[in-house]
Amino acid sequence: MKKPSKRRTGFQGEKRISLPAKVLKNLTEENIYINHIGYYPKAYNHYRRRKYGCEDNILIYCVQGKGYYMYDGVKYQVNTNQFIIIPFTTKALSYWADQDDPWTIYWLHFTGKGLPAFNDKYRIGVDKRPVYIPYNAEGIFVWNKMFDSLSRGPGLPNIRNASLCLYYFMATFIYPEHYNQADDAGDEENTINQTIDYMRQNLKKKVTVREMAALHNLSESYFSKLFRTATGMPPIDYFIYIRMQEACRLLCSTNYSIKQIAYLMGYDDPYYFSRIFKKLMNLSPENYRRSILNTMAQDMEEAQK
Repeated sequence: MKKPSKRRTGFQGEKRISLPAKVLKNLTEENIYINHIGYYPKAYNHYRRRKYGCEDNILIYCVQGKGYYMYDGVKYQVNTNQFIIIPFTTKALSYWADQDDPWTIYWLHFTGKGLPAFNDKYRIGVDKRPVYIPYNAEGIFVWNKMFDSLSRGPGLPNIRNASLCLYYFMATFIYPEHYNQADDAGDEENTINQTIDYMRQNLKKKVTVREMAALHNLSESYFSKLFRTATGMPPIDYFIYIRMQEACRLLCSTNYSIKQIAYLMGYDDPYYFSRIFKKLMNLSPENYRRSILNTMAQDMEEAQK
């Protein structure tokens, strides 16, 4: 039986941006900035080894499945709702997805002349073990803002905007008690989790705020406030986001037409679906599919060299 190949990238439904080397040369005076950012869903055979360490800080947030990383000769397991922040280092490190239950991760690299002071101030690297965090919807919301900014192009305003968001993003992990109240919320946490599960089970349906609020015997206004506090997004915006994430997966893992995917996501008008998709992803469905498949093909060619 052929041994599965290790993959650095090329996962169906992934999102990834790396700043060009030419751009990075012009950022030496920037205090802190993102140079790589990505999302890998169910990253089968994901493996990355850095024999001489990495000049950047690396944050990996696991939202599903599990994986592992080895730093300074010590192996750690990363489970669902755990994150790691690996400080810049010259020591060998590696990280990889579990073979049977591969992780789904949001990740980014950040660097800059202010990185040593940043790590010292916020004690990055003092404890290199994975850290549990309640589902960090706020952090994911900010991650999407950063990705959106960088996807607009490698111009300095876009990079600086993402860099400012980076501080907010890191705060949701370093000080989760200010953003994620799930451990204290009890019934409120269940309300949000049950609502999100309901959204995922009804992607094809026209779901309303009134309907979601009624599931929990709450008023529309109170439910909306509760949901937005927990996730950082209004309920309908969150529902649309979940729809578009599933559309991304279908675009990369199936041969369904845009019309078929639109219908599966509850849109009778494929043109309207395409406008919503482009607004959120900054690419039309056709161009998104083409971009991801081209990237996967290029990575396969490189792996065979």
